[in-house]
Amino acid sequence: MIMPYDQDYQETKQIMLGNTTMKPEFKKLAEWIDKTYGVKTINIFFDTIDEGTRPRLEICFEFEQEKAPFYNKNKLNHQRDAQQAIQDKLEEVLKEQDLLKTGYYFTDNLWVIYGSFAPVAKWEANERVSQEDLLQLKKEINNSDLWEISNRFSGVVFFLHTDAQVKKYASSEARKIWTDKYFDLLNQYNEFGYFKREEFVIELDSKENFDKNYASNWYYYYK
Repeated sequence: MIMPYDQDYQETKQIMLGNTTMKPEFKKLAEWIDKTYGVKTINIFFDTIDEGTRPRLEICFEFEQEKAPFYNKNKLNHQRDAQQAIQDKLEEVLKEQDLLKTGYYFTDNLWVIYGSFAPVAKWEANERVSQEDLLQLKKEINNSDLWEISNRFSGVVFFLHTDAQVKKYASSEARKIWTDKYFDLLNQYNEFGYFKREEFVIELDSKENFDKNYASNWYYYYK
């Protein structure tokens, strides 16, 4: 799962809300993964890549840190031992259920990937704060130093006009008040409680930086 609009995220969300469950054919595999690696698997997906020639298994955890046992120390490469062990166990549980004969599931050269739910849920919650909400908030703040409020992914940026103003407001009481106000908006959509007020802070930037270094272009800014 990568984005809030992905089908695997939406399906996993329904599991987290208690409205559905993981596909039964994967429950035994999930139990084995949890026991073996000390994690909590919340969903498993199977599909194919390379024009249907290679099977792919996505194992979804709740939190990003649960992916750690499946990566090498540099966090860039998957551990081959874990990949092979999961492939072997998947084949075992599918054989037990006679599902390797269906023509859909197969395990040769399986690619195992790992997803986490919480970061995507935070992204979805944050982007549910609408442009209308942001415009209303800007009017409520009513500060001529504030140029724009922009929320993307799981964060929000309050843009002042100049770099000097960014320094001025960095440790100000105004920044805390703005953070409180934005968090009140965000918390309406914080259905899983992943955003914590004590950990949440708005980012500050300037129109000066936006114009000078990003050609006044939102695509470049968030790229």
